[in-house]
Amino acid sequence: MSVKKTHPKNHTQQKPSVKKKPNGLNWLLISLGLTGVSLASAAAGAFIAVSLSATPLQQSSLTPEQEEVFSKDEAISYKNLRLPELSRPVNVLVLGTKVLTSEVDEKPIEDLGYHALVNSFKGLSDTMVLVRFDPLSNKLSLLSIPRDTQTTINYELKKINEANYYGGPSLAAETVSELLGGVPVDRYVRVNIQGVEKVIDALGGVTVYVPKDLKYTDHSQHLYIDLKEGEQHLDGAEAVSFLRFRHDRYGDIGRVQRQQTFMRALVEQALKPQTLLRMPEILSIISSYIDTNLTVEELVALSGFASQTKRSNVQMLMLPGRFSGDGKHEISYWLPNSYQIKNMVAEYFDHGQPSFEVEPTKPTNLKIAIQDSTEDPEAVRRMINYLREAGYRRIFVSDEWPQTLETTRIVAQSGDDLGAATLRADLGIGEVLVESTGNLASDITIVLGQDWQNYFPDSSVRVQETTSFTTQN
Repeated sequence: MSVKKTHPKNHTQQKPSVKKKPNGLNWLLISLGLTGVSLASAAAGAFIAVSLSATPLQQSSLTPEQEEVFSKDEAISYKNLRLPELSRPVNVLVLGTKVLTSEVDEKPIEDLGYHALVNSFKGLSDTMVLVRFDPLSNKLSLLSIPRDTQTTINYELKKINEANYYGGPSLAAETVSELLGGVPVDRYVRVNIQGVEKVIDALGGVTVYVPKDLKYTDHSQHLYIDLKEGEQHLDGAEAVSFLRFRHDRYGDIGRVQRQQTFMRALVEQALKPQTLLRMPEILSIISSYIDTNLTVEELVALSGFASQTKRSNVQMLMLPGRFSGDGKHEISYWLPNSYQIKNMVAEYFDHGQPSFEVEPTKPTNLKIAIQDSTEDPEAVRRMINYLREAGYRRIFVSDEWPQTLETTRIVAQSGDDLGAATLRADLGIGEVLVESTGNLASDITIVLGQDWQNYFPDSSVRVQETTSFTTQN
């Protein structure tokens, strides 16, 4: 049992360090969801082509009944020349686990005096993401499922993160499939949080914009989170702090949004040519922190597909739902919205048919949030006027975006990529992103960039002297 000791640190005074490790087995080790590690590993296919006969990465044994949950009898890859390729769309459930010494039967010999992290896959899943690799549409879709999602496990009402605790990856897969109306789960990957820290350090850290000061202390776990707002180059420990923080008004939902921001940053930085040379070393470091029923050949096929996926085709969704209670006087759940889930899985997971109980929303009826990154009130007023001229009525101004952006973002907060594309066509500017990092109360969030400040799409639209609008957090 591996136990990790943690200590407070001041990230502004220490630079990330990369420890040199000897090359080990050249396995492709995939890790999605909590860290987007699978996307970072995606470009390593050429390095592990000679290792297809390596020992499987599965570290837990499943009964025949548990194996039946996954479609192991259906091949997901075929060999093309030297490297395998995907033969069909594949759904992979990724579970991120954070296990403490107090949660396992085997106790450390030394009494540390606090609850330390343990390299284990048992216990509550801290992060849950269903990832669809679709070679037919050339898209990669990631559905984040909040850990507090209300569901039924063993005929009892529980939070979905308990499924791994009671029945391991098979029960977690069954529970997710049932939640999503029968979406099949083909394979699973479980990642221990200690592996996240090690792989980020091996990559030399990752640069991400911290949206606000994140500060939290838990002496019982020796957990000390202290990250300052602004662009930061995070080492492994700091990255884990960024991903674990959930002590603000949005709780786990805000954490899901930060995780998606982190995954975007990691994809853009890790899939660089200079990273390829160090992939065998990186992959050997994380091998003991991964449990998966994917074969090495299948991992190669998935990684090859991910490495060739365009940024615009990476879609990051969040399970539709709402909060229950105030989180102070009762158990707080994320209550799933079955109608919206049905539509989402039909569009992004090619399962079932969309619900027609309610007519599709017209683009001009979309609820649009505006976030300003330019510190230019004139730009905000001009956007409001232009949208109203174009027929959009449900507009509100949200919190300012803390990071100045060059390019305006049109964020499909609820996965409505068609509505976002229509809005993009009306504006004639901006980048459409399917992800859940916008305002939670919106259908579409427009984050104004510097390109909007000097852009006048319609000369008939004039900035008025006074414009009334509402501000909403």
